[in-house]
Amino acid sequence: MAFVKIQKNKAFFKRFQCQKRRRRQGKTDYQARRKMVRQDKNKYNARKYRLIVRFTNTKCICQIAYASIIGDKVICQATSKELEKYGIPCGHTNYAAAYATGLLIARRCLKHFSLDDTFKGKAEVNGEDYHVEEEESERRPFKAILDVGLTRTTSGARIWGALKGAVDGGLHVPHNNKKFPGYQASEEKGSDPSYDAEAHKDRIFGGHVKEYMEMLSEEDPTKYEAHFSKFIAGGIDAEKMEGMYTEAHKKIRSDPTYKAKAKKGTKWTRKGNEMSSSDGKKHNRSIKLTLKQRRVKVAQKIAAAQAKAAAAAEDDDE
Repeated sequence: MAFVKIQKNKAFFKRFQCQKRRRRQGKTDYQARRKMVRQDKNKYNARKYRLIVRFTNTKCICQIAYASIIGDKVICQATSKELEKYGIPCGHTNYAAAYATGLLIARRCLKHFSLDDTFKGKAEVNGEDYHVEEEESERRPFKAILDVGLTRTTSGARIWGALKGAVDGGLHVPHNNKKFPGYQASEEKGSDPSYDAEAHKDRIFGGHVKEYMEMLSEEDPTKYEAHFSKFIAGGIDAEKMEGMYTEAHKKIRSDPTYKAKAKKGTKWTRKGNEMSSSDGKKHNRSIKLTLKQRRVKVAQKIAAAQAKAAAAAEDDDE
């Protein structure tokens, strides 16, 4: 009989350490995070900023943050839901909206650090390569590293739209154009790759959405009305798409500041388990029991169970 070594013995479980909570939940790639957060020893306490880009089912979220011992500190944030006040009422998860959100976070961040007058970014949106550090200036540009999280970095993904918007807005984010729409790798060994800036510009202004709108409106008007109902309600058709994004870019550059919504001033009152608001809404919210009340409740359940068991035992005896 072969010798079988027991690997997971008592000593193993004494040394075992479970993974971090966000690793167990599948939310954080700690290997990638360490690379982005790690700072040189001769740059002690110098902040290393990250441009964080995340997508939900309804919006694009961009943040400028840096890591500290007690957690990440967010400097400023912009979401694609804010694009409504800049003239983009819907379509807040596509490539064009990601570009506009990246542009908004860049201008907002530079304004926060009083760098908006020094670094204007790229005024003409044409899809061409642009790097703010190549411009001559007395002050160094604001540098941030792109943090994509668990998103797959495929060619033409929406995160590159947010990156391009932030770069055109005046942030220094190290990158190249290999993942941008319009990039074509060299077919033959030794030849140079090609980059079609017009194809990228078409994506930035929602050209792919425009083509789909035109195709649906001709082939399936019913599906077009259902699929683009919010665009139709906002008075936006395929011809107005590029103009809408152009105007939004101008408005973002003129005023990128965040304006909080005014509070409604609703007051809530409680009567037992019923909650009522000053605007007429009512909800049922149970009052949390105290420890003493919970113990009494448990004792009552135990007494009821014992009485039931005693009654059943008497029936069996009869």
